[in-house]
Parts: sequence; structure tokens; C-alpha cells
Amino acid sequence: MAAAQAVEDMRNRVVLGEFGVRNVHTTDFPGNYSGYDDAWDQDRFEKNFRVDVVHMDENSLEFDMVGIDAAIANAFRRILLAEVPTMAVEKVLVYNNTSIVQDEILAHRLGLIPIHADPRLFEFRNEGDEEGTEIDTLQFRLQVRCTRNPHAAKDSSDPNELYVNHKVYTRHMTWVPLGNQADVFPEGTIRPVHNDILIAQLRPGQEIDLLMHCVKGIGKDHAKFSPVATASYRLLPDITLLEPVEGEVAEELSCCFSPGVIEVQEVQGKKVARVANPRLDTFSREIFRHEKLKKAVQLTRVRDHYIFSVESTGVLPPDVLVSEAIKVLMGKCQRFLDELDAVQMD
Repeated sequence: MAAAQAVEDMRNRVVLGEFGVRNVHTTDFPGNYSGYDDAWDQDRFEKNFRVDVVHMDENSLEFDMVGIDAAIANAFRRILLAEVPTMAVEKVLVYNNTSIVQDEILAHRLGLIPIHADPRLFEFRNEGDEEGTEIDTLQFRLQVRCTRNPHAAKDSSDPNELYVNHKVYTRHMTWVPLGNQADVFPEGTIRPVHNDILIAQLRPGQEIDLLMHCVKGIGKDHAKFSPVATASYRLLPDITLLEPVEGEVAEELSCCFSPGVIEVQEVQGKKVARVANPRLDTFSREIFRHEKLKKAVQLTRVRDHYIFSVESTGVLPPDVLVSEAIKVLMGKCQRFLDELDAVQMD
């Protein structure tokens, strides 16, 4: 019985020990375990696979993906980071820049500003095209000049009182429609995601006057096209108490984990520790610093249960980004199948 349990742990759990992590590699491939049928079966995969949405708001999404291998989970993460397209500033035409920010640095800052525009409504610009069109380019104008405030108090030293337009924000960026874009996109839909991003600071007499061209691209070409601020996953924690933990030791055990993981209850006048919500734990392994506690707890992670966290830059909602990443992954799979068919025909 103990041997069978050890095999199950090796197949399904990543074990966190005092001096290392065990069972980190996937081992449930065909023929590796006697008595187990690990051959690929679509019906079994569809039965075990599921996606559970845990939390979703305007810019962030947390969901569980259960029944997949690490390779698929990581491919999904990498696609979110680098292969879901967005619109970003690619070319900056500087007409006048007398600020202390050099043209190259200013252009770089502008490129990193997330643009609120649905990339699915645009085409990739053809390589070599110098002039953009309404189907592949967005155009923004930034024209700000700093002047003195004639109504400022004479003894004031606050730049906000002394100067007008001394801070250049993304709200100063004005969309300039190309072709029929004004008819296709309602007013206010094409804009920077945030209107309070500081671009530069000016002093009286200084001016920024430039034109920006935004194109469709992917994060694999440049990080400015990445649609997510973060996209990560972790394995679901599984914490098991190997023996009863009572009294003051229960309080000490609770302090070894993230808040909410271990709950201390009053049972028949005694404090008793129990595992309340292992999902909240970050697995700092603080427990192994305490001699009297480290043998009372087993720390593992469920091998095929991935907790994904996706935070959008605001270009598209996070649920849309996930669905677009799935489409990209499906396209990759289809291209691979087409290549196999072509090889077989040859």
C-alpha cells in the first residue's frame, strides 16, 4: 500500500522538501509505470480537462487550468506574452522638440504607451511600406507648448502655479483619423489606455510637436506590443498535516504560512490547527526552520493543476486576450498538422 501511494505521489505531486524539490519532471508517459495505461486518450483528456474562472475584473483574470502538462501551460503563457498582437507607436515624426528629453528617448517612451484600439480590426503593415493606410495605421498628434502663468502669485515657487502645460501627459495626444477611420470608430474609442501617463516636463519656451504612427505587431518583435503586464502560472499548493498540531504549536504553525492557509480552531477547549485554504500559500518553506514542526507537515503541489494570473495592459479585456491566445495556439497546431500531411504526401 505504501509503495502504491509513493507511485501516485511521484506521478501526481511535486514534493517540496527541506533541502530540495522532488518529482519535478513529468513521468506518466506510456510504459514507465507497470499497471498504468498512460497512452494518450482523447476521451480521457476531455473528461479530466477543465478551466475554472476564479476571479475576473476589467484588467485582471485568475483561472485554473486542470489536466494539462507543463509544456502546454508554458506555451500558453508565452503566447500571451509574445504572440497576441496589439497596436503601438512604431514611427515618430519629430517636427520640434526643445525639451530636455532627447528625440530617441522621447520616441522610446511614446512606444511604450498602451493604445486603446482593437488590433483585430487592423491588418499588419506590409514590410517596406513607408506610408500607412486606414487599415493598418493609427495616427496621433502631440503638440504642447509651455508658457508662464500670468496670474501666478509673485512669491510662488510651485511649478503647477507658475507654468501652463509644463507637464506633458498622454491626454495631450490627439487622434488624427486616416481615410474613413472617423466613420468606422466612434469618437473616444481610439486613445491611450491611460490619460495620466507623464511623457515629459517642460519650461517656458520649450515645446514638443510631433506625429506618431501606430501599427499592429507582436511582443516577439518588441516588448511594446505585448498585451499583458503580467502573465504567469503556478501549481496548486497541497498541504497535508501528518499529525495533530495542538496548543501553542498550532499558533506557531499558522505563522509559518501565508495568512488564511492554516486556521486555528477551538475544539473541546484546545487550540487545533487545520488546513483552511492551501491555495493562498506561496510556499516559503518557513516550516522547515522549526524542528518540532517540519515533520508534522507535507508540502506538495498538484502536478496538472495550474493557476494562471493574467493582467492586461488595458488594450483588450483579459478574457479576450485568453481567447485570442487559444486561437493562436490552435493555429500553430493546425500548421503542424498541415506540415505532417505535406511530408506524408511527399
